[in-house]
Amino acid sequence: MENNKLAVVGCSGLVGSSIVRCALEKGYAVHGTLRDISSQNKIKFLKKLNNSYKLELFKAEMKNERDFDLCFKNVSTVYIACLIPTYRGFDNKPANELDNKRGYEEIINPTVDGCLNILKSVKKNNIKNVVICSSTSSTNPIPPVAIKNEIDHWSDVIKQCESNKYTSATKTIMEKAAIKFCYDNKIRLSIILPTGLYGDAITPDHMRHNPFIWLKRILEGGMPRHSKIPNDSTSMIHLRDLAELFLACHENKKASGRYFGVYKSLHWEDVYKECKKLVPNMIMPEPLDEKAINPTQFDFTRRNSLGVEIRDFSAMLKDTINWIKSSPFD
Repeated sequence: MENNKLAVVGCSGLVGSSIVRCALEKGYAVHGTLRDISSQNKIKFLKKLNNSYKLELFKAEMKNERDFDLCFKNVSTVYIACLIPTYRGFDNKPANELDNKRGYEEIINPTVDGCLNILKSVKKNNIKNVVICSSTSSTNPIPPVAIKNEIDHWSDVIKQCESNKYTSATKTIMEKAAIKFCYDNKIRLSIILPTGLYGDAITPDHMRHNPFIWLKRILEGGMPRHSKIPNDSTSMIHLRDLAELFLACHENKKASGRYFGVYKSLHWEDVYKECKKLVPNMIMPEPLDEKAINPTQFDFTRRNSLGVEIRDFSAMLKDTINWIKSSPFD
């Protein structure tokens, strides 16, 4: 009989808590880790989730390999959702202003080493399936390609670091280190690559993320995210659809490798058009005064193989705006 107990590292984060919610709703027992187990501001909202009696919480920090041993006992799949982007060095200096030495020591290495610490505990506990949350920032080859796929297309770490993009380089380096570790230790590894996250979040802290910040602002009569529509595209997915992709990597025993956690990419001009439909009185940014570039194109063959139905942008935006209007944390 299959073990239906899952572990979510970083269970209070925007992605991690969405995985927890999805898993609990499907009847799984969940072990979750937080750095601060005394943070009632987060825990009380996790405990409000459906079937939260099946959620057990553990204190763990990714710099300490042994912290995860108790959490990982008797689980079948580990989700690593704690590898959030680091945008500042130890002294709060912006990551893109650091030199190469500090970029590696303060931005890249803590995340890569932390991921490997978690994987070492996975190995010790004889767990054979891991799913990591990364980012599409690791899939931007040079020169750019017309249609990106997860197998062939990787960002160039050297170019990323030469451009002081240490935050983005972290994801690329971490993924390759995790792939090697899991291959060497016969662990099935799936990596989900998301971008902009819409939908309904779990804790008040998540409201500090975009797009929630600027969508709430336009609903209150404030300015949009941009003063002028940028000639650029942005990618997105609904949090609930993203969580279903993560769960599919547990349920589908053939799942492994990288998968885009993306609905699609839209030009910002189209994003604001959809916003205007739902918030007719919103303040609009200045219009685009040049020909719009083509949005980033993805090959979704692998994503679609996981069998998850993905909401379109109109639906996810409507869900997000209605959720914000409901004042969920008041």
